[in-house]
Amino acid sequence: MGTDIFSLEGKRALVTGASRGIGAAIALGFAECGADVAVTARSTNDLEEVAGKISATGRRGVPITCDVTKTDDITRCVESALEHLGGIDILVNNAGGTRFMAPLLALREEGWDKAINLNLKSVFTFSQKVGAHMVERGSGSVINVSSIGGLHASPTLSFYGAAKAGVVSLTKTLAMEWGYAGVRVNALCPGWVKTELNRNLWGEDPALASSTVQNVPLGRWGETNDIVGAAVYLASDAAAYTTGAVLVIDGGILV
Repeated sequence: MGTDIFSLEGKRALVTGASRGIGAAIALGFAECGADVAVTARSTNDLEEVAGKISATGRRGVPITCDVTKTDDITRCVESALEHLGGIDILVNNAGGTRFMAPLLALREEGWDKAINLNLKSVFTFSQKVGAHMVERGSGSVINVSSIGGLHASPTLSFYGAAKAGVVSLTKTLAMEWGYAGVRVNALCPGWVKTELNRNLWGEDPALASSTVQNVPLGRWGETNDIVGAAVYLASDAAAYTTGAVLVIDGGILV
């Protein structure tokens, strides 16, 4: 068996939260493996840059500006991706994150709602709209980007951890509901990965950067490209018998 089982030649993917970070890395990795990729986020300029890098690989890159917390935006995004690509074989629900921390007793309801809408409801909405297309066609791969924060206690990040735990649960349920139709649904759970959202933890104070990952057995921060191989695997025929899986990529933290 050769490496062709990891090829995404002829596949069409939609990646959310793809203007930078993990989403951009996955989108470019898919293109390098042969897929045409629609990328979506709120930042038009950054999206166009990512789409340009995709096009440079010889594949088609389609930038679609979208606020994933708005259902109407998601509907328009999915329709646009289907129109431009002719179908969607792979959906990566990557959009998410948080810019604040707070213990539960100090957390405002609006903060909870914001985190749930961005990190969980968006996954539900994209999955429902793209999943209908995949189930009707009889094939597809959905990859939900959760977090190790959804697998263990997350003090001062209860809202984020709860949302990401919800993503894991939703992943497993959809794998059960859609398996009969040949649609696979899996999750990725990254650990400490360098992104712009957490630059304050790794890019400003070397001592803080080191202390943050002191409990990581591999002894370093993850890079966005560390997530790409797992995403390509789950999107490809190499994972044809893999569904409902939760793949942890954390340098060994949860060990």
